[in-house]
Amino acid sequence: MTMIKAKAIIANGQGTFSLEDIEIGQPQNDEVLVEIKAAGVCHTDYDSYTKWRQQMIMGHEGAGVVLAVGNKVKTTKPGDQVILNWAIPCGSCFQCQNGGESICEVQSPVTGQGKPNLGHVPLKRTLFKSKGVQRSFNLGTMSTHTIVKETAVFPTPNLIPFEVACIMGCGVMTGVGSVINVAKVTKGSTVVVLGTGGVGLNVIQGARISGATKIIAIDINEERLKMSKAYGSTHTIIAEKMDVGLLNSAIKVKKLTDNRGADYSFECTGVPSLGAAPLAMIRNGGMAVQVSGIEEEIKFDMNLFEWDKIYINPLYGKCRPNRDFPMLLEYYEKGSLLLDKMITQTYTPNNLENAFGDMLSGKNAKGVILF
Repeated sequence: MTMIKAKAIIANGQGTFSLEDIEIGQPQNDEVLVEIKAAGVCHTDYDSYTKWRQQMIMGHEGAGVVLAVGNKVKTTKPGDQVILNWAIPCGSCFQCQNGGESICEVQSPVTGQGKPNLGHVPLKRTLFKSKGVQRSFNLGTMSTHTIVKETAVFPTPNLIPFEVACIMGCGVMTGVGSVINVAKVTKGSTVVVLGTGGVGLNVIQGARISGATKIIAIDINEERLKMSKAYGSTHTIIAEKMDVGLLNSAIKVKKLTDNRGADYSFECTGVPSLGAAPLAMIRNGGMAVQVSGIEEEIKFDMNLFEWDKIYINPLYGKCRPNRDFPMLLEYYEKGSLLLDKMITQTYTPNNLENAFGDMLSGKNAKGVILF
């Protein structure tokens, strides 16, 4: 088998990463070989080398060009520009057949505790020091090339910049999808967004696109709150670090919502102690959405659930790629979904450490690695 020489950022399983030489084989059956052009930098990527303690090629947001396909591939061809989709559906299991493609029972994206399911593409197709190496979420987008399942790629128009296309496959889809697919935010409603990182900003955009008339952003970072206004927030609240459960912020939210509370609230901080906070922000009969994927034990004051409140914890905005990526592309092409300005900074593979630093400090709306 002819092997392609490539470069990849590899987590060593001991808390560090490095740029390394790898070799990639040719795609077989339903596999696709992609040359990566851009990869998004996400908090999940930071966790992948600091917490997961597994050797793997990092990255799960990506866009690139198809170089070759296996003999069973029908939906893409060499030369296509593609978005990579990290929640890879099988298309035939119970969940996929019932609209739950993002929680596929066969190719589930996670195994628990936020760790990826690393088992879809045979290790012999990606070699590091002559041994098979796993890829984060079976993608490993922080690599010049990757080999993935056909259902992990979605062809896009060639006019979409790679740096924009790459972030659609996680942060944008999670944020916008949580609003449109999960909460089904209605026109004229009030929305609260806790945390204005990349996902939070896209929740704000989804709320604006859905016609929410009052969008209240809450964060401890004043600069990020200012940034949120460009994406659609109508009001901002600076949170206090010592405000347990953001109950003081909730009082301010109620003052902005006729002392009732918002119709919808979205938690996008990833802070376990704030897992119950969106319940404090909503009215009776409202909906709280836990977007950031907290996977720790947290305590709830059941008084926050009164009365008729709904709390939901969706994965990836309930993404169904063939339905949702065309939707995102349409909003982007119409100018409703502001993504070009969201790419605050681009980086080379050699300065990923700087990208993580800028992300953690709140400097970036979104950072992207260009290959």
